[in-house]
Parts: sequence; structure tokens; C-alpha cells
Amino acid sequence: MRLISKLTAAALTAFITTAATKSCSTYEVRDDRTGELRLHFSEASYSETKALSEEIPDTSEFLLEITGPDGESIYSGTFGDSPESIPAKAGTYYISVRSGNFSRPAFSSPLFGDEQCVSVSGGKATDVWLTCGQINSGVRLRTGSDFLTSHPDGVLVLKAENGSLMYSYSEKRTAYFNPGNVSLVLSEGGNDRTLFTRVLRAREILTVKVSAPSSTSPTGGVHIQIDTARIWTEEDYTIGGGQNSGTETDDAMSVAQAKENIGAESVWIYGYIVGGDLTSSGISFEPPFKSGTNIAIASRTSVSSKESCMSVQLPKGDVRDALNLVDNPSNLKRKVYIKGDIVDAYYGIPGIKNISDFIIK
Repeated sequence: MRLISKLTAAALTAFITTAATKSCSTYEVRDDRTGELRLHFSEASYSETKALSEEIPDTSEFLLEITGPDGESIYSGTFGDSPESIPAKAGTYYISVRSGNFSRPAFSSPLFGDEQCVSVSGGKATDVWLTCGQINSGVRLRTGSDFLTSHPDGVLVLKAENGSLMYSYSEKRTAYFNPGNVSLVLSEGGNDRTLFTRVLRAREILTVKVSAPSSTSPTGGVHIQIDTARIWTEEDYTIGGGQNSGTETDDAMSVAQAKENIGAESVWIYGYIVGGDLTSSGISFEPPFKSGTNIAIASRTSVSSKESCMSVQLPKGDVRDALNLVDNPSNLKRKVYIKGDIVDAYYGIPGIKNISDFIIK
């Protein structure tokens, strides 16, 4: 892959707001042969800020937008439903993936995703590795008891260019904003007073303590203390990659991770049921299905190649009754967590055997 540019956080936010701000340069197409775009999430880079406590996003449900050299939409939908390989003529392509829509300030609304601009050559496959970093930024206010006493009728408001949020004295959630200027305003007695203004960067979580000196203080007024130890701009932890042990469902291995941990026993793996009727030469990805003894799982619902899958042996009993596609055709494309042993080969690809537990989402 030839990476044209990796946009800054500000440019990334601008792209999400409007497609008209794309900054990658295009070039004249000289090759009439069709190439391929193949998109993947980088397993080792699904990261979010440590300061967050919100639920980790499922990358299969991320919104994916692909725009071609002429500005035409190549794909618009979820990442999980996108084809593994997308035919593409030679030229420059703009790729945006994000966990949801975020346009105005909101509580408990972290936004994750990536944007890349890539070049596709005729007759060649271009692999694009997407990351999952936090795009927006957040503020957490902590109001001291002295402030509550001094300003019982005051209202704290966090203001940004595209909206504002009232932050009650008892509020514990993180307020999220697009990167840029955010001001803390104290509204009291019909007057608004700006206490501070801060430029927030993407992935920055700013914790601010608001207090008021005692009545004996010679200076009086409001005191702002910014906790710089709470700005998690560098320290990340991994989602779905790298360190997942599979000991619990919350720490389940992805399909890609499981393939790198052949021999692990009694571990949790998650994926999407994409097919069944496994043989040494292939997998059936479309109903009706004939065999109730096995299924195939993958990292996304659109997978249609055997090499991208893991095979799953269904033992007799509750596991087979609940997971097989012959009796449960509606299981196709559903997310499943499976606890079992990872083997190097079952029907010619890495697989899961000796299943002891499962959860269907």
C-alpha cells in the first residue's frame, strides 16, 4: 500500500463533518486494469483512552465510507458487511471508518475510528490497515464542596463552537467534544463568566477541579486546577488485540488472535458465524445448510473465503443444538463467543474443538 497522507486529528474531524475537505491529491488514471482494495482492522491498534469507562466498540459495526477518484461513493455501510475485496480502478481512494456519528457535544459519547487516503494500482491488490483510535476529546469536571457553598445557584456550562453542555455539580460522566476550543462558563444571577478556555486535542481527556477559596481568602473568586495526570494522550490499552488472554468473555480473543495462539486450551474466542458444511476443500457460506456438526466463524460478517475463517467443531448436546445452522439458520451472521481449545487444523484451517461454553449475541 502506498499511503498518500495520514491526516491530523483536526483534519480527521473535519472530514467527518464534511466530505468536501478531503486533502489527498488525485492523479490522472493511466491504467485501465482493475485493482483491489482489501480493508482490515489492525488487531494490535484497537486503542482507547485509559480515562474512559464506556463500553468498548465493536469494530464490525463501525461506519465505513469509501470514496473513489472521481468523488463517487464506492461503499457506504458497516465495516462488517463490507466485502473482503473491493474491485477498484487505478486512482486515489478516501477511506473513513468511525464508531458512530458525532456532531455536537454529548455525554458518554467517545468516537473512535480512522481516515486514510490510499493509491490503488491497476492489476494489484492494496491492503489497508485501519486503526481504532479515539477521534474526539473529553472533559470531566470535579466541583469541590467549597464551590458548592459559594455558588449554590450557579450553573456550569461547557461551551464549544458547535454546541454546549450544562454540567451539574453532581455530574460524573465525561463530556465529549470535537477537538478545538472548549470554555468553562459559570452562569449566575443572569451573568455569564468564562472561567477558562482550553484547546483540546483528539484523544485528550481533561479533568478539571473547580473550587472557591474560603471567605477569609484575600483573593476570593473561583480557583481552577487542571489535573495533567488525567490527560491520557499517550497511554493506551488494546482492544481485541495483542494482550487478550481469553480467560473471560470480556477478554476474548478475536479470530486473528486465536490463529496466533494455537494450542491454547479452554479459552474464549469471539467472531461471526459466516458458514458451515465444512469439507477439506471448502465452506458453504449460503443456506440451506446440510451438516449440523460444524460451523465457520470469522472477524466480519462479509467473509467468504475459507482462509479468513476458523472452523468450529460442534459436539453433541446443547452446543450443537444451539449453534448448528441446519436447525438454526438465523444464526448466520450473528456474533458468538465460544470457549474451547484452539487447534492447528480442523478441515484444513485453524479451528476450535472441545467447546465447553458459548454465548450468542
